[in-house]
Amino acid sequence: MEAMYTMGLDIHYFGVIVLMGVVMFNIAMLALSQQVVRYAKRMRIVMPVSASLLALILFTGAVMMAAKRLAFDAPNIAMIVIAVVIIILEAKRYKTLKRRTDTTQEGAFAAYKAKAFRFLGIELVLLVLMSGWMMAL
Repeated sequence: MEAMYTMGLDIHYFGVIVLMGVVMFNIAMLALSQQVVRYAKRMRIVMPVSASLLALILFTGAVMMAAKRLAFDAPNIAMIVIAVVIIILEAKRYKTLKRRTDTTQEGAFAAYKAKAFRFLGIELVLLVLMSGWMMAL
């Protein structure tokens, strides 16, 4: 039982580290993008990867909580809140891309980039802070 719990925690940690990498990749991809159509195509490939990683993290977290007899302590509540915030930020980022990237308007992609950088920055900061807190425990 202990080995399964340890493996679940390792998978959870690995998922968080890979999600941080995907967020950094999204930031780099956004910084290097010049055309909205190319960026949108790439985002449609990367977005399911980040959503799958977030689902993996949520699933393994739920399994670990069940193994700990559903202990709703401060770190677990913080992780749940951060997961919800990341889901909301990703939805807003995608919605903003659909709404703000009219290719006929000049500066629309630049406005999207500013918002998307803010959303991705918040996601990365939340992931790093939560990971740092969990490493300190």
